[in-house]
Amino acid sequence: MRLTWEEPYASDWERLSPCAARRRLPGWDCTVGLVAGERGALLVDAGSSLREGAELRRQAEALLGGRRVTHLALTHPHFDHVLGAAAFSGVEVFGAVGVDGVLERGRDELAADAVRHGLDARAAGEAAELLVRPHHLVSGEWTLDLGGVRALLANVGPGHTGHDLVVLVPGTDGGPEVVFCGDLVEESGEPQAGPDAIPARWPHALDRLLDLGGADAVYVPGHGSVVNAAFVREQRATLAAQFGVS
Repeated sequence: MRLTWEEPYASDWERLSPCAARRRLPGWDCTVGLVAGERGALLVDAGSSLREGAELRRQAEALLGGRRVTHLALTHPHFDHVLGAAAFSGVEVFGAVGVDGVLERGRDELAADAVRHGLDARAAGEAAELLVRPHHLVSGEWTLDLGGVRALLANVGPGHTGHDLVVLVPGTDGGPEVVFCGDLVEESGEPQAGPDAIPARWPHALDRLLDLGGADAVYVPGHGSVVNAAFVREQRATLAAQFGVS
């Protein structure tokens, strides 16, 4: 299924292939991805609040010609990627093994982190209270058959966090392979290694990412412009030197 590229929302989204697109959200420049098949559609990450999640769902389903988003993949447990998840009722939610526990135990910290970064306290608290944990946990790889499009969910971490999930979309109709990287790759700033990062493993996570996508794939960072394999390799080398790993 090709995405329906009509207004009012087409200008907000960047076409990556006939079946894949992404949107850079305002505020924290967080990327959300959309993958369309004949029988289903996958959204990659959910935004930073219930309001933002609801807007994303409305826009995505318009681009799908009125069809529903059926699957949601959470790339890692940071507020700007997960706090919109409760807006996706009835959708199958996926995450890396162990992320369910982090989201359950860390609701208050997620809300507090969102507020520290400028989100309204009431909106942050509401989204954290209603936060949806993944229904399906990925330990290695999980293939979603969306109908004519088989999206591969891969647990390649730890790295940026202890629970990093990426999404590979094979090339269709002459389009390139697309890899949604989450925050394992960032383009609009330096990669962020917070208290939940595993720096010693991050370069190895990028090795797995590159093995999956290959030399000719389009790589979609969690923040910033789309990049190529050379950019990912350079970022891998920078991280390895920064953290003293091979």
